Amino acid sequence: MAAAVPEAWPELEQAEQQRRRELLLTGPALEERVRAAGGRLPPRLFSLSLLHYLEVSGCGSLREPGPGLARGLPQLQSLVLRRNALGPGLSPELGPLPALRVLDLSGNALEALPPGQGLGPAEPPGLPQLQTLNLSGNRLRELPADLARCAPRLQTLNLTGNRLDSFPAELFRPGALPLLSELAAADNCLRELSPDIAHLASLKTLDLANNQLSEVPAELADCPKLKELNLQGNQLKDRRLEKMLGSCQTKSVLEYLRAGGRGRGRGRAEPEKEESRRQRRERRKREGGEGGEEEVAEASRLLLRVLHVSENPAPLTVTAGAEVRGVRPFLVGAVVRGMDLQTGNALKRFLTAQTKLHEDLCEKRTAATIATHDLRAVRRPLLYTARPPQDLKIVPLGRKEAKAKDLVRQLQQEAEERRKQKRRQAVSGLHRYLHLLDGQEQYPCLLDADGDAISFPPITNSEKTKIKKTTSDLFLEVTSATSLQICKDIMDALVLKMAEINKYTLGSKEEGSDTDADAPSPSTECDGSAPLVVEQVRVVDEEGHLKVVYPSKTDLDIAAAHVTVIR
Repeated sequence: MAAAVPEAWPELEQAEQQRRRELLLTGPALEERVRAAGGRLPPRLFSLSLLHYLEVSGCGSLREPGPGLARGLPQLQSLVLRRNALGPGLSPELGPLPALRVLDLSGNALEALPPGQGLGPAEPPGLPQLQTLNLSGNRLRELPADLARCAPRLQTLNLTGNRLDSFPAELFRPGALPLLSELAAADNCLRELSPDIAHLASLKTLDLANNQLSEVPAELADCPKLKELNLQGNQLKDRRLEKMLGSCQTKSVLEYLRAGGRGRGRGRAEPEKEESRRQRRERRKREGGEGGEEEVAEASRLLLRVLHVSENPAPLTVTAGAEVRGVRPFLVGAVVRGMDLQTGNALKRFLTAQTKLHEDLCEKRTAATIATHDLRAVRRPLLYTARPPQDLKIVPLGRKEAKAKDLVRQLQQEAEERRKQKRRQAVSGLHRYLHLLDGQEQYPCLLDADGDAISFPPITNSEKTKIKKTTSDLFLEVTSATSLQICKDIMDALVLKMAEINKYTLGSKEEGSDTDADAPSPSTECDGSAPLVVEQVRVVDEEGHLKVVYPSKTDLDIAAAHVTVIR
């Protein structure tokens, strides 16, 4: 039986014959093969010494990589082991991998990476070139103390969605991670943040949203390059700071911390200015009827107004045809009105947020795909269906009209040319998602009233409904081949991010007139008083029977995200 295992992996034989530098293993066949191999990857995989990129994803039977990984892949630069069942630890440890730059272990069942089962030996560094480490979506309760010594050149560390209650002290030791620019640990159980975080001299982005922090150290303001800070969803003792986190730019927050916060900062203010602030607060409290912490908490929330189908004389409806059931059956839609994409870099922030969601929650479009449209260009009714590649036509973003079959062939040729030019297997842009169409005889698409395809998931949208700076009303769609709930979760995240961007944009307009940055007045700071309007979208079958409506009563009601939903 053991001798027959290599014969069941034709991809490995093909990769060896073609001297491939990139290998992707996923799908139902992978599940069966790994199960037959005892939950491990075959030893033959680790003999492909030319590999630069290796991805094994979406395999619920894969519990450990198997021996030989570190010894057999000396040129490996990217290792992606997403959405498997790795855990509770890593055995054997990964390393040394001298050329590895990207390690993605997200969406597994890892509970700990203790010494002896960590990512690699710390002395000498087992991952000396590692720049990006993604451990999100696991069950980690602690990090190995030697993480910084194991990967001293780390630039991006993603710990979102674990069970961490603290960071190891060694992580913030002076000089431990001199290049770390992005630290994400939202949705954990962190109770405190060490003042030593100031030793992260290159830190630009810090996301600790939805934890259990009660205080924020003033030393955070000493991070010289910090530009983006997200601490929302924590129950801070300093209510003024908590309010600022939901309404003001990072610069103002850091200035407030630098001034000493609620207590020490007041001592530094001029007596006349402090007295004026006190009088304004008392006047507002009298005029508003209710004051104190409830007023502060409410003002810091993102506002969304949900317009139900019953309130809308012409609700948007998508009909899902029978052809798409076996291809990509799940779709959730929403209409959002009142988005400001003209001010500053709002459009760029929106597109960047969509890209980040595709990378993280959508798991590089393998779990789901987002499409956004200018509502004014969407001609109703809409039909979600599937068409043979030779019959489906679309005008892709930034390209001329083409049949889906020709578009895919063109993208494949471009990818091959880029591989030859750059002498590596990794590709970028739309080319990264072509493998998601492998083996499909029909391609999913969303057709408008003219019969034009405005969406071709998971590849591209149409130029016909492209988002522009002047766009204020949008139609959003999320499609998936695996789960309706995934579509809803991702739509929740997208809508909430839009509300955050809109509030930030409103705040940017007003904050320029706020001369008292360390203690902003509620009358001048950004309160997002104009809520986004989210209109329900219905998805029905060909007989008109309701399949899903979004947002329903159970969607978007996320207290941890500081959202007020007006229903």
